[in-house]
Amino acid sequence: MGLCKKNVLFLLQERTEKYADKVALGMKNKYGWREFTYRGIGLMSRKLAHYLISELNVQKGDRLAILSESKPEYGACVFASVISGMTAVPLDVKLTKYELKSILSDCEPSVIMVSEHNLEMARYLKDVLPSVKEVIIMDEPSCETEEKSIYELPDNYDCRWRFRNSNSTAFIIYTSGTTGAPKGVEITFANMLAQLDDLKLALDQILPYEHVNILSILPMNHLFEMTVGFSTFLNFGFSVYYTPSLKPKDVLSIMREKQVEFMIVVPAFLKLLKTGIENELSNSPKAVQTAFSIMFKLAKFIPSYRIKKFMFRKIHAKFGGHFSGCISGGAPLDVAVGDFFQRIGIKVYQGYGLSETSPVVSVNTDRRSDIASVGRPLNSFEAKVDDQTGELMLKGPSVMKGYHNHPELTAEVIEPDGWLHTGDIARISKEGHIYITGRIKNMIVLSGGKKVFPEEVESVIDKSPYIAEVCVLGTSRTFGAKDGTEEISAVIVPTDEVIQKYDWDTVDKLVKDEVKKLSLRLTPYKRPINIIVSKNPLPRTTTRKVKRKEVKELVNV
Repeated sequence: MGLCKKNVLFLLQERTEKYADKVALGMKNKYGWREFTYRGIGLMSRKLAHYLISELNVQKGDRLAILSESKPEYGACVFASVISGMTAVPLDVKLTKYELKSILSDCEPSVIMVSEHNLEMARYLKDVLPSVKEVIIMDEPSCETEEKSIYELPDNYDCRWRFRNSNSTAFIIYTSGTTGAPKGVEITFANMLAQLDDLKLALDQILPYEHVNILSILPMNHLFEMTVGFSTFLNFGFSVYYTPSLKPKDVLSIMREKQVEFMIVVPAFLKLLKTGIENELSNSPKAVQTAFSIMFKLAKFIPSYRIKKFMFRKIHAKFGGHFSGCISGGAPLDVAVGDFFQRIGIKVYQGYGLSETSPVVSVNTDRRSDIASVGRPLNSFEAKVDDQTGELMLKGPSVMKGYHNHPELTAEVIEPDGWLHTGDIARISKEGHIYITGRIKNMIVLSGGKKVFPEEVESVIDKSPYIAEVCVLGTSRTFGAKDGTEEISAVIVPTDEVIQKYDWDTVDKLVKDEVKKLSLRLTPYKRPINIIVSKNPLPRTTTRKVKRKEVKELVNV
């Protein structure tokens, strides 16, 4: 039995039978909860796979594009792509039609699965892409449409599963469709199986329970969510719930109603939660604020999470009383944010990965370790730091097959002996813990040859209560003796409270003075020369990473 066959059976047949009547995936709508058992998702997957094979005559390796928000039916589409021998291409719903056309011209899907909300976009794509045979709606249609809904397909559940080689591509994940040629990361079945095995070992230390309720807040087109929040948690037999919005009110309501115990998050979400808790505290009576302050200081010396949970039980009650922790990934975690949650009794496990590694490389499960570390590499990875550049290099069965249609780009990042260039600057401690310190491509090289990592400068400036967002980048000088060299610029977005409290000239001066004061903690050459204060939020990706290129364009205007 090949890896691919083992993987499919692992996720579908064996798990469907073992957890048959347990809730696999659920989502709240205006009428209440839509919950799908493991058996139910299995049946929907097979029904769709039967239709793809017998009616649409899809072939092994054909692409199935998915354009939808996260929802239970998404899972059925992913599994149906595996059963029918197709390759799933999850798409970012926030992309423009030009970006989507560019991506789909590269991978040429034969079918597009779409949520009703994105139906017009799918119709446009079908019109402009000759490869697309059919658009199928993932929801129960609310009105008559020419497209079929997954719910209207014939109830045929018997189809021959199309097993493929373990090195066949299971997913193509596009990391960019904005400029130049789109870059599609090809993830194989062998990659996914290596991740499942590694994450089983890692998560057994974090979640040694028979059953856990998970809240999913990241988009499914993000490989972190697809691998951990979806595949790994279903492999454990957990129940995954989706939220229709990321408003704190909606998120907290579901956490209480479904007694959510664990989440996969990005650091920006944790920062938002922390700010919400602090704002509520600042509006509380003085006695409450004092009591919190004393307990918060004490909590630093209390190792027991049970005791901390009791100390801060009012905060825990807002989360439903069962929330124990989360894995944070997708961007560096601010140590102060991680420490805040640890102290109030919520465990934060910092993870690290990239799409090219399917994506998880490490999760910091070592409780004695420094929270700034992303932990030791997962079981199947080898890691080293390049002596010359300081770049983190990785090797193992989770490293991607390559970039779709781009052998030359693949050769640039994967050495002939299998070592992958991550583009991240890192150090590895004697105990094997990885610390990520910056990105090579973000690095600013000053006229004297000094190198500055924006992440280091941002972490210092970000400490201010007046500042909501900060982006540090290198901008070119266009005058004087240093014409053409880079200098450090900082784009700052003040908090809403500051903007509402003062006129703009006062805000501008206040923020600039604050940045200059905080910058004194840095070596002089690392201090920002240009400080730009902006009323508008920084442009970000769906996983809340700052789009530095767009910020740079704003600065250079």
